[in-house]
Amino acid sequence: MIKLIVSDVDGTLVEDGSPELNPEIFKAILKLREKGLQVVIASGRPWASVQKAFEPVKEKIFYVSNNGAYVGCYGRCLYAYSIEPSMVKRLIERVRLYPELEIVYAGVNGDYVETENEALCRWLVDSYKFNLIRVKDLLAVEEPCVKISVYKPQGIEAAARDIYEEFNTELKVACAGDMWMDCMAKGVNKGHAVKMIQESLGITPQETMAFGDQLNDLEMLDRAYYSFAVANARDEVRKAARFQADSNVNNGVLKILKQLL
Repeated sequence: MIKLIVSDVDGTLVEDGSPELNPEIFKAILKLREKGLQVVIASGRPWASVQKAFEPVKEKIFYVSNNGAYVGCYGRCLYAYSIEPSMVKRLIERVRLYPELEIVYAGVNGDYVETENEALCRWLVDSYKFNLIRVKDLLAVEEPCVKISVYKPQGIEAAARDIYEEFNTELKVACAGDMWMDCMAKGVNKGHAVKMIQESLGITPQETMAFGDQLNDLEMLDRAYYSFAVANARDEVRKAARFQADSNVNNGVLKILKQLL
């Protein structure tokens, strides 16, 4: 019997960076909750972005945001895992050596940028609904950092390969689509966060259904027997998942949820 539904957002429920969710998703979540199922939204986005995107059901879901660095529910942070300040400093200074790359510094309460790229800032606010704070120097930010995201409009995996190779053994580093490379404290990932929720609720992986599309979803899918890759997922994700759903643009997750209901 399925008791827990977990879903990624960008690339899984919507195209990357899309601000609009199909309203039918909200209806499905409410029906799932009426039947006693728990719902987790597991995203690379910050919790504020998830909350705004899921406004009609914000009090009905768990938030696993910043790729598992933050776990919470409406109005309450349950867990937050920060990166050591010395590591944050090293990483920021390294990324700054690449003029084509942008940095987003994620704290629990806001996301900080030092960029002068006005179009990027507008996009983060308008599409992702970030609580964006612009500063002159990210190294002067005092709020603990839960995630550093490295951004390039396309081709982030190739552009940031040297950074990945340097920090991959010291941090959890994973690409989230073609635009983002996310860096969290070692051991932090969506799967670890889902495991914590499962254990606190007494729910097993065999009672869990999960949906994803990117490398940062792999550990999450491993926590669910009913693991689904959407049709537009990376090859590695489709090979790791037990089942396949239709693509994000064809409402693949929603179709499965309606079958479940």
